[in-house]
Amino acid sequence: MSQLTLPGGAKKALDAGFSAAFGGSPTRYFSAPGRTEIGGNHTDHQHGRVLAAAVNLDTRTAVRPNGESRIRVLSQGYAPVEIDVTDLSPRQEEYNSTAALIRGVAAGFAALGCPVAGFDAYVTSTVLPGSGLSSSAALEVLLGTVVNGLFFGGRATPIQVAQIGQQAENTFFGKPCGLMDQMASAVGGLVAMDFEDPARPKVEQVAFDFASARHALCILDSQASHADLTAEYAAIPAEMGAIAAYFGKTVLREVPQEDFEAELPALRRCCGDRAVLRAIHFYRENRLVAREAEALAQGDFDAFLALVRKSGESSFMYLQNVVPAGAKAHQEMALSLALCHRLLEDRGAFRVHGGGFAGTVQAFVPEDLLPDFRREADRVLGNGACHVLSIREAGGVEVATE
Repeated sequence: MSQLTLPGGAKKALDAGFSAAFGGSPTRYFSAPGRTEIGGNHTDHQHGRVLAAAVNLDTRTAVRPNGESRIRVLSQGYAPVEIDVTDLSPRQEEYNSTAALIRGVAAGFAALGCPVAGFDAYVTSTVLPGSGLSSSAALEVLLGTVVNGLFFGGRATPIQVAQIGQQAENTFFGKPCGLMDQMASAVGGLVAMDFEDPARPKVEQVAFDFASARHALCILDSQASHADLTAEYAAIPAEMGAIAAYFGKTVLREVPQEDFEAELPALRRCCGDRAVLRAIHFYRENRLVAREAEALAQGDFDAFLALVRKSGESSFMYLQNVVPAGAKAHQEMALSLALCHRLLEDRGAFRVHGGGFAGTVQAFVPEDLLPDFRREADRVLGNGACHVLSIREAGGVEVATE
């Protein structure tokens, strides 16, 4: 049973876009949410803990099986994309493209034994690219939910849908990433995730009513571009991995913190200080996530806010994913954090959000400060820079229509 109903206006817009692209009418509708990272900055790819939530911005699609072997996708504002499901091998020339994600998701379901076939899809999204709310993960989960619903009878679990999306991004798209983005989008709600065993991650929904805390969940768009930052993002797991490799391990979760600390002099020499600092962040952040989830489960929002502030400090000082290496004139993320510091002082909390270097800052803003906070953020960063979000309980789902 669908957990969401598509408003009439949204259905009309999807139907019109579908008809213009493919002719006729769609037969089914699906939605996948963006996500916000509440805690666990760059911990998932080291098999760590993450606290994340699905949000009320989503990627939607109207679809219709086409009886062919071709998947055709038209996303509003973009060129059409088409792949042949009889050829589901990764293609280097498709790296960093939507075609790679479509092919990767189809390949993941085929590996489960799903008889993937062709369909036409018209896609719209309120999860803006580069917003730090994981537009790519929302698209991967959306595609997976479509294939699961059309050709697999919904047998794939949300966790499997998320894992297929991650594999598509890693292997087909060519971007190293953990599983947090896809998992939060696929599962929905506020979820605590532990990736110590990524094949069988522990996923627990956390019951907490953010509305009762009288704080707004805000995402500030720094207006910085993600262009040419792939190397910056890739360096974080690579450097953490180099620390793990010193101990004969693959990821930091496999290395006890006391072993890491005992070898600090040697690690500085062989891996460099930045890698060591990033490992320090991992151990610190992994502990903070568990404490954040516990604070929310106990209804202690003040303790939660204090932990979020510590998380933000760790990302800036140790993980160093705020200012791209060598950047001088353009330090939009750092400026956004400084703006939050000035506007909130000792109230609320703020931190770098998601991958970092560009994109967004997350802030928990007391309701009485929200009007002035939004006004000043928009004045300094640009109109519409401050987005006030809410948590969505449904993950990737098929939606009913009014």
